[in-house]
Amino acid sequence: MNLGASGDKGSLPREIFATVRQIEVRTRRLVNDSLAGNYHSVFRGRGMNFDEVREYVPGDEVRDIDWNVTARTGIPHVKKFAEERELTIMLLIDISASGDFGSGSRSKRELMAEVGSVLAFSAVRNNDKVGLVLFTGDVELYIPPKKGRGHILRLIREILYFRPQGRQTDIGVGLDFVSRVVRRRCVAFLISDFCLPGSFDRELTRLRPKLQIGARRHDLITVTVADPREMELADVGLLTLEDAESGLQVELDTSDRGLRERYRLLAEERHRVLAKTLAAAGIDRLDLRTDSPYLPQLLSFFHARQGRAR
Repeated sequence: MNLGASGDKGSLPREIFATVRQIEVRTRRLVNDSLAGNYHSVFRGRGMNFDEVREYVPGDEVRDIDWNVTARTGIPHVKKFAEERELTIMLLIDISASGDFGSGSRSKRELMAEVGSVLAFSAVRNNDKVGLVLFTGDVELYIPPKKGRGHILRLIREILYFRPQGRQTDIGVGLDFVSRVVRRRCVAFLISDFCLPGSFDRELTRLRPKLQIGARRHDLITVTVADPREMELADVGLLTLEDAESGLQVELDTSDRGLRERYRLLAEERHRVLAKTLAAAGIDRLDLRTDSPYLPQLLSFFHARQGRAR
């Protein structure tokens, strides 16, 4: 795992710095014009410190019951929390090989980088710390949470240009790592295309308890990124598809309407099963596509969480 030293403008190739700077300008404008107030109203008060224990009164959250004190005294008690002035935001980003795919003007990894940038700049504007975990089948890079523009620019650079050693995906590795290194409750954005290796159902079943644990320890939010060609095949005749992570290839006749329909139904079923699994774990989900603007979905997501927080 790489803990690398922080870089600056002088250490970056000119074209890389230009790309990072372009993303900074674009995402800062979005944050200033559209997202700053939404972010603050949604996530303020999410970071909580334990304060004291008091007797339960009707209307208290059952989830806040301190079962140890309750058992010892015979009287229901709840934990009282005090709001932290700042939050820790963790970005867990899947940089496995499948993220390099994009059938249009941008790849899934480029979309992940821009969304991560928007979230990071929103956090910094709110005086919150932001950390980064890049993972494949292993944790490839960890940057501890910090504040400041220079820190955010480094995160953007790493999301875009870090060269991973692995190619496959193990989301559980990223979740386990955050649970170990981030002791206090944080807001954790898990950004992935959820292209799981092998049997999708089997891997999702293996991942389910890790998702549940992550959601109990942190405010875990998933951002799923997809490309339209992963959801529906175009009618282009014979087509060779290659799994970017395993290298396996398969040749398909996309002029076969039945084949295209089966492909579409399988993609929809995987999406449905993933959504059901995340909902059962109490995890909020934001679905994004490389061929659609992400800002409307992000604003809608913030508004929905803001409504529930009232």
